[in-house]
Amino acid sequence: MLRRLTLFLFKFAIGFVALSFVLVALFKFVPVPVTATMVMDGNGITKDWEPLSDIDRNLVRAVIAAEDGKFCSHDGFDAQAIAKAMASNAKGGRIRGGSTISQQTAKNVFLWQGGGYFRKGLEAWFTLLIENVWGKRRIMEVYLNVAETGIGTYGAEAGAQRYYQKGANSLTRIEAAKMAAALPLPKERSVTNPKGWLRGHGRTIEARIGVVGRDGLDACVYE
Repeated sequence: MLRRLTLFLFKFAIGFVALSFVLVALFKFVPVPVTATMVMDGNGITKDWEPLSDIDRNLVRAVIAAEDGKFCSHDGFDAQAIAKAMASNAKGGRIRGGSTISQQTAKNVFLWQGGGYFRKGLEAWFTLLIENVWGKRRIMEVYLNVAETGIGTYGAEAGAQRYYQKGANSLTRIEAAKMAAALPLPKERSVTNPKGWLRGHGRTIEARIGVVGRDGLDACVYE
């Protein structure tokens, strides 16, 4: 019985690794059709895949400013951010995340929402794969097309149409900053009429867009 179980687990592991490589290789070139998050969303799905060339650079810079300032310099993981998140979470209160854009993309495309060490382990595996197979530009392109941008709304284009009635290729700094500010909690945070802390957070992101451009923190996406 133990031998059969070991053999089964071995075959399962080999099959999982093989399938992982196939999916990652496929999505390097093919738009991601749907994700587990979309399927499980009871509010329906509104999405419209757009190539990165048709997404305003302001939004790329905004999500880097808001979510992952070291996007171009890390290998998929920000050890410092993870350590800070762990220290903060150990104190209790609001849970703080330390995930990079690469990790969020891996989770959004291949896995499901929620925590747990098992899912985080799978997330790390897929993060390593997409960093090495896709590269930074493709990671950003996929992220901006599958990220939840509102209730039942996925991707930059659908979000821009929902909030500003125009395409994602012509977002202003403040429009991009407001969308980026809402990304962590798109069902709860207002994009068009932010108030209080969220309004200030959007303004901070807007200011940081200039820093991202000045310091070339988005250079890996456009090289």
